[in-house]
Amino acid sequence: MKRWQIMAFMLLMASALLAQVRVKDLARLQGIESEQIVGYGLVTGLNGTGDTRRVAFTIQSVLNMLQRFGLNVPRQYIRMRNVAAVMVTAEVPSYVQKGDRLTVTVSSIGDARSLEGGVLLMTPLVNSQGEVVAMAQGALSVGGFSVPTTGGGGVRQNHTLTGRIPNGAVVQVSKNGAFALGDTLQLSLKDKDLTTAQRVAEAINQRFGEGTARPVNPYTVQVVVPGDYRDVETRFSFLSEVEQLEVVPDVPARVVINERTGTVVVGGNVKILPAAVAHGNLSVEIRSEPIISQPAPFSQGQTVVLPNTQATVYQDEGRMVTIENATTVQEVTQALNSLGVMPRDIIAILQALKAVGALQAELIVM
Repeated sequence: MKRWQIMAFMLLMASALLAQVRVKDLARLQGIESEQIVGYGLVTGLNGTGDTRRVAFTIQSVLNMLQRFGLNVPRQYIRMRNVAAVMVTAEVPSYVQKGDRLTVTVSSIGDARSLEGGVLLMTPLVNSQGEVVAMAQGALSVGGFSVPTTGGGGVRQNHTLTGRIPNGAVVQVSKNGAFALGDTLQLSLKDKDLTTAQRVAEAINQRFGEGTARPVNPYTVQVVVPGDYRDVETRFSFLSEVEQLEVVPDVPARVVINERTGTVVVGGNVKILPAAVAHGNLSVEIRSEPIISQPAPFSQGQTVVLPNTQATVYQDEGRMVTIENATTVQEVTQALNSLGVMPRDIIAILQALKAVGALQAELIVM
């Protein structure tokens, strides 16, 4: 599949945003919030790819750990190439219970070359108040490899300085064991949008009656629990039904460009006003070939190497292409593909269309 075909496929996939989405996927119930936890630890068992002696805090951490086990080792005898200092992070959902397991992310903070094959030693994870919430430990899954070679080269696949430990942390304390719902609930949209908030409220009112829900701001929809759902058993049923309601979210007109990879993603509401575009490629090739100049016989001269530099300019034929009014993502795709250029050229064309006012969308460059 060619790159322009891949881009066209991505553009068509963007139009799927117009499909109906569950309220559960658009909003969350206020009061049910996750918590971030973090910890500092050591990864051992590395194959000579750990921190060097220049990382003083890694050496100090190893010395402190050995002292807790009753071992006093002089600092000068510590060799660190199989140990790396890391930060461990995780997200704790609401209403977790003691003994539940969490997936943790481990990332190097020293000068280690790779965490491949490492094992995280027991690491306490604390919240913003300094409370120990979970303990993490286990073998890392890096999802790649790094093979160094002499001379500073090597072969590497994916990023090997960050890994994960699935279910690698055990929760030490229960959080918010009681789940209480009042008569008035607040739904927080994951993406701020007034139109989407209005549509969510309309869907809830259509199902449970007028006045059940109303948008408070672009982020929040207030929901009043109907009288028939006020007892404990039916209140959860009401909340479950609200989550399953389907709404068509309003999508802002955006074009996202990643210039590093040449990726272009066009949203479903993007429009292009009539415009004429001419685009051509200009390349300059400079060649330098040495010419050896020999002196005349018996002239006492020297052989001289002179550069012979030639510059050649290549320019593709440019043609003016008229883009008609494009109002759907399919029409935008066809208009861009009609220019017959590569994705990186399309990036330049989209930026020019935005500058001239023909591209009716927010242009985001990553």
